[in-house]
Amino acid sequence: MLVFLNIFFFVFHTVLIVFNLFGWVWKRTRLANLVTLGGTAFCWFILGIWYGFGYCPSTEWHWQVRLRLGFTIDTYSYTKFLVDTMTGLDVNAKLVDTMTAILFLLALGASVFTNIKQRLRVGG
Repeated sequence: MLVFLNIFFFVFHTVLIVFNLFGWVWKRTRLANLVTLGGTAFCWFILGIWYGFGYCPSTEWHWQVRLRLGFTIDTYSYTKFLVDTMTGLDVNAKLVDTMTAILFLLALGASVFTNIKQRLRVGG
């Protein structure tokens, strides 16, 4: 079961990140994208008050699974883990965190803009 959960969280979290970045592109997924970006912001900034900035429950649960499987956790950042795993490199954590924040803000801006634009067209 732990092996399944490890794979599940890897796939789920990766798909969520990709959806957060690009879900605003398609009309049908724009509202859902705005909701997932809002959920991500809530976890990072509100839950982050108690658990640390950038907190993500999915990362927490995945790390618990990986620890039980005997893996060591070298980073708190899921994005760094993902980049390092996919490239085989040890990318600078500050760079990954900075790029994560920039890409998140760009995706959030695009999502807000496209959602407002779509609502104005429907309502106008």
